[in-house]
Amino acid sequence: MTPVDVVLIGRNEGHRLKAALASVAELARQVVYVDSGSTDDSVAAARAAGAKVVNLDMSTPFTAARARNAGFDALDAPEYVQFIDGDCALVPGYLDKAAAFLDDNPKVGMVTGWRSEIHRDVSLYNQLCDWEWRRPAGTILACGGDMMVRAPLWRAVGGMNPIVIASEDEEICVRFRKAGWLLHRIPEEMTRHDAAMTRFGQWWQRAIRSGHGFAQVGHLHPEYFARERMRVWTYALVLPLIALAGFVTQLWLTAFILLIYLLNYLRTVQGLRRGGMRWSEAWPHAALIALSKFPNLIGMLRYHARRLSGAEMRIIEYK
Repeated sequence: MTPVDVVLIGRNEGHRLKAALASVAELARQVVYVDSGSTDDSVAAARAAGAKVVNLDMSTPFTAARARNAGFDALDAPEYVQFIDGDCALVPGYLDKAAAFLDDNPKVGMVTGWRSEIHRDVSLYNQLCDWEWRRPAGTILACGGDMMVRAPLWRAVGGMNPIVIASEDEEICVRFRKAGWLLHRIPEEMTRHDAAMTRFGQWWQRAIRSGHGFAQVGHLHPEYFARERMRVWTYALVLPLIALAGFVTQLWLTAFILLIYLLNYLRTVQGLRRGGMRWSEAWPHAALIALSKFPNLIGMLRYHARRLSGAEMRIIEYK
């Protein structure tokens, strides 16, 4: 079987990083940990675990894309590379299954599996993250940052785009596909994630970051995130403006817009239910999904303001 190398990225992940390092111990040919200015014992913990440590140059604004690129560049003659975030722990047996799939499917350039939340029911926001991670297995368009990639493909596309601050993983997946490769999700548990998202403000910031990703990746690849961007413009800008206009002119127009929101909410509930979500979770999750359009809009506008002004693309953190 083709050997696998692992790249971990993180900053001040504490016990989460130690769990991530322990989960890959003796399973990978090489382990590289890229640290992004941690002030805790992350670097010492990585060295103690036998990982090669790369300290990311923090004179340039941090992005996860830069960190993953630095980790890949530090590997010695890689063939398959598994990328893992420092707040994730690898599920035993996954590396062998993913590598075997790439060995058996030469047209597949990247493979991923299922990520799940360690503390799923600690908060509604963790539950929503867990739901987002669980997508159908098979040929896919894109995935999150936990992925196994053929090293020649990574080099061929030039790695991740270092200025993309959100959805950088989806952006590189678009380029993988444009390079003629298939992407696949195998029906296997891959990583356990610790979102540690317990406050509304954290969820709001995360949704702003998602909106920034919609706009930035959409600017680079107009066909991607097109539906997401249209929904944000419609539900967070156009319909509210029409409702406001109706409030000062024709109240029935405002009532009609509110009805549209209600129907959209009910449709979202039904969609979650069809996907297997319990009723008790579908109602509040649908409300968050509906509300998310507004912080998404903030993120999209922030990206375009930065782009037009030439400002630096700085990350939007929620932890």
